[in-house]
Amino acid sequence: MKDNARVLALRGIAKEGIKVLVVAEEHHQRMAFSDTVRSCGFTLIDCVSRAQLKQKPELSDIDIDIWLIDSDYDDDMATVTAASKPAAVLVGFSQAPYLNEAQPYAKWQRKLKRKLAQMLALPTLVHTPVYKSDTVDTEWRYVVFLGASMGGPSAVKEFLDNLSPTLPICILLAHHFNQTMIGTLPRILNRHNEWRCQVITSSQRLRAGQCLIAPIDKQIVCDSTGRVILLDQPWSGEYKPAIGEILKNTSDVYGSELINIIFSGMGNDGSQYLHLIQDNDSQLWAQDPSLSACPSQPQAIVDSGYCGFVGSPAELAQKLTDYIGERAATASSR
Repeated sequence: MKDNARVLALRGIAKEGIKVLVVAEEHHQRMAFSDTVRSCGFTLIDCVSRAQLKQKPELSDIDIDIWLIDSDYDDDMATVTAASKPAAVLVGFSQAPYLNEAQPYAKWQRKLKRKLAQMLALPTLVHTPVYKSDTVDTEWRYVVFLGASMGGPSAVKEFLDNLSPTLPICILLAHHFNQTMIGTLPRILNRHNEWRCQVITSSQRLRAGQCLIAPIDKQIVCDSTGRVILLDQPWSGEYKPAIGEILKNTSDVYGSELINIIFSGMGNDGSQYLHLIQDNDSQLWAQDPSLSACPSQPQAIVDSGYCGFVGSPAELAQKLTDYIGERAATASSR
């Protein structure tokens, strides 16, 4: 569905002025739409499932230029979209490959960009680079996501102390921490090792030898180009930062190139989406609960049945080192 007059009007404004809202039922499909919209330079108003859309009545007060809908488009949905006076409502899309499947994903993304480029008379959209970094300092092969809570700093530090920063990995850490104290965490973790640890204060790229720490007050998401994007919105739910939400995002984006490790902590944050780890071939390991200051968080991972390895922080570091070596040996023998 298109409003030709509004489409023509969009052709005369800057790309960042074009407001897009995505409705898709599958999480990795939403991630693919979100990634594509952002790479086009448009403003992504939200990226939700149909159920989540119903829980956000405030969206009905926003004029949306383009709706991308990968869900049932019935009378109710038609009413919702019409209320925003859109220039276009695009419905029905093929299944997006996972973002770590570079070539199939790039093909899927080009197809969507081509459709938008033709509609908006923006041929440069089709030539926007995909999977191309603007920096050479990104020679990493794997993403290691660490989740921790109470008792976590000493466990994570022991892990880093036993892990070489020359490995082809970048580390993303989500640690439940006090907002006023989060700035002290890099100094704790950096001591007596060569890892570069810092709290995320702006959008940036993952880099080998670096440990980026998720902020307490704002959400982050990772995209297919290796960017960590800082969002101007707080974490939802009880835990901040939300280990489960980051685990879900990184698993969808990096798939088999992701290793998740859950350390000491209270509660069960991180155990909500563990089936995605299996679906995306990501690794899931945990600190031995008997060696954790607070065992409940790693115990929840062990009890899930999805955990592939359990050990002390030093053993987890050795396991990671061996795992990367084994993957490299397998790749070189092909």
